[in-house]
Amino acid sequence: MNLLVAYQSDPAGSNLAAHISQSMKQDGEIYRGKNYDLAIIPTPAISADWLEEKYHYDSFVFLSKHASGTGTLALTCHSTGNFSEALFGGKPRQVAIPHPHLQKSYMQALWEKRKYFVKFEITIEATHHGPTALNKPTLFIEVGTTEKQWNDKALCSSVAKIVEDVMSKTPKSHDVAICFGGTHYPEKFTKELIEGQHALGTVIPKHALDDIDKKLFSHILERNKEAKRALVDWSGLGKNKQKVVDLIETTNLEMIRV
Repeated sequence: MNLLVAYQSDPAGSNLAAHISQSMKQDGEIYRGKNYDLAIIPTPAISADWLEEKYHYDSFVFLSKHASGTGTLALTCHSTGNFSEALFGGKPRQVAIPHPHLQKSYMQALWEKRKYFVKFEITIEATHHGPTALNKPTLFIEVGTTEKQWNDKALCSSVAKIVEDVMSKTPKSHDVAICFGGTHYPEKFTKELIEGQHALGTVIPKHALDDIDKKLFSHILERNKEAKRALVDWSGLGKNKQKVVDLIETTNLEMIRV
């Protein structure tokens, strides 16, 4: 069973959780459901590497606010991990186990309802921030981008309904790919997730490729055991193009340029 997780002081996460919990039965600290449970936690979601000490579930799906310096309104989701130092939770040079099939199902469901979110960009983000140490698949689902949206109960309820629907079904399985290159908001990989045949594991953006070496690459492979392919944003690799190619060639991953 999956566990939905929201930080009690996160306005967007709390509003998402408030809607979802209405149809659940409270059992102490946990809200119980047929297909998933919900926990409201006292510490920030990005620092929740402790969850498995207390809760034993098959995966952890975090409900969260999204912030951006540009102020662009966005509905996002992403896997978690740090390619260098841990500035925002988790551990340095550690990535979480992705939740590729659920992520694809959620993004496709969100895209199908895009007429209700016309002011928002619907996009994934590259892998970033914590938690990173959990040993079960981890996914962040976020509502952005300012306090106005985080506190918009109608907006959060609309997103929460999609979460409920997706979490109530077994997601379809797809071939999983690790992604290399592109920006923090990788348009090519978002399009692949919504329209293509692949589900996505760890997404390593162009700005993080300097930090990828054999040791970290080996760790990323270990956390992406389902991956069969490497999707490469060929024009978005910068100076690290040859390094990426050389690393992929040490594996059984099929490299696909996008």
